[in-house]
Order: sequence, then C-alpha cells, then structure tokens
Amino acid sequence: MNKTAVRAAVGLGLGGALTAAVLTGAQADEEHDARSPQLDVNYKDGSLNSGIPNLTTTHAKAKDASEVVRSGDDHAVTHKVTLDDPDYVSNGAPRSESATDKLPEGRIEVGDEHRYEFDVLLKDWKTYKPGDPTNGDIIFQGKHAGGNRPSFYLMAQRNSVEFRSPLLNLQTTVVDDFKPYINKWMTFRVDVRWTDDKTGYYKVSSKLPGESGFTLRKTYKDVKTFHPENPTTFGYLKWGLYRPDQTIDNGNVPTRTVEHDNIRVLDLAKGAGASKSR
Repeated sequence: MNKTAVRAAVGLGLGGALTAAVLTGAQADEEHDARSPQLDVNYKDGSLNSGIPNLTTTHAKAKDASEVVRSGDDHAVTHKVTLDDPDYVSNGAPRSESATDKLPEGRIEVGDEHRYEFDVLLKDWKTYKPGDPTNGDIIFQGKHAGGNRPSFYLMAQRNSVEFRSPLLNLQTTVVDDFKPYINKWMTFRVDVRWTDDKTGYYKVSSKLPGESGFTLRKTYKDVKTFHPENPTTFGYLKWGLYRPDQTIDNGNVPTRTVEHDNIRVLDLAKGAGASKSR
C-alpha cells in the first residue's frame, strides 16, 4: 500500500480492514489536483532537499531542526523548534523552515495564478487550554522576498488552523478543532491569483482525515495579493515551523515538531493535464 493509501486508512479509522484492493491508485490520486505540478516536493528519495538541488533547507543549526523520517512506505520532512535555544534560531527568530526562494518553479510573480497543496502532521502536539499563550505557530507561508512579511500563511493557533493575510488584516478558521487530527495527516489547498491591484483572490480549502474531498473554507475576492512593504519583484513558499514572539518564560510550549509532505505548486492558468503517477 502506498503512503497516500496508508494515510487514508488511518484517517478513516479502518486500520487493517482497508486494503490496497479497496483503495485503488486512482482513488488515492483524487486527494490532489490531477494536473501535472510545476513543482512537486515529495521526499520520496529520503533526502532533506527531496533531490532538488536548489531547494533551501533549514538554516537552524540543531541536527534535529530538520530531518527526513519514514511515513508509511515513504518519507516526509520534519521541522522542530525548541524555544530559547540558539541552535533552533534562523534569521533571528525561533524557526526551522524549507523554502523555494532559489527555485524558479517555486517563485511567485505578479500575474501568476497558482494552486498550493501540502500535507501536514502536527507531531505529538500539546493542545491549548484556557489561560495558555495564544501565539500562532506558522506552518506554511506565501512569502514576499526581500525581508518582507508574507502575503499569507497558515498557522496552528489555540486548537485550530487559521489562514491569515497579515497586511490585509484577513483571517479565517480553516480547521475548527485539530485535536482529533494530532499525529494524522491533514491536507490544505490555497489558490491565489497574484496581483498588484485589487483583482486577485485567495481560496482556502482543507481535506481532513476521513473526508473524501476538499472543502472550500473561505474565498477572498478582489484583493491585492502581491503587496510587499519593501521593493521586490518576486515571492516564494516556506514550510516548516516558525514560532514568532514565543519564549518559555511567557509560558509557550518549549518544543514543537511538525511534518510536511507532498508540497505541490500547480499553474491554474494552464489546462488540466494528465494525472501524475504516484
């Protein structure tokens, strides 16, 4: 059974009752858009850069800040951050992330219309209780280059997954309560038309364990999606774990770990092509 089938079996809670004969390859492919991606980071070769030479891997120094781990019969990447430890600091903040800043097929430019899909697993995640700090842990970003803030990101905050566009002051809940899905794979999709005027859009969808397809959670229309504060001509993607403004003294969870897999970029301006074999 391939990794997609393993994840589906776990999510449905059927254990050994669901066999490869029941979940065919075609059914597994339906978890993702069928058109061929312009970028597919799937960690199948077991390497930290997924066999893509210019994929940026973590800048944090700790050996376990980012590793490739077994996931089903395949692999995924982990990012780990321990607060107040300089070995888990990157660019002056507690973070460990991978990025597409050096990959043309992973860059963002005005005029692009992209679909971003990724799988994420909150590893042994300590849940929020009333009175705990409310900081969000950022797990995926569509980032403006040049030291700018992101156009959008997804974060685990309290016990939900939130979509946020900070400069536009937009925020919506994508997963109301992720507690049942800790240590299980969730899949997210963000469609964006990248514009420097108010003709862009964000469409945010999720597919949770046990669900047969994506659910559109929020659409923002007629918004300016490419809006850096400092001059830049491009953006890029980041995934992993970024824990802004968190410290142990403030009561934040000392260590968190997140896993990612199947990070895909699709060009929505092109027609649907043949399904990519998996």
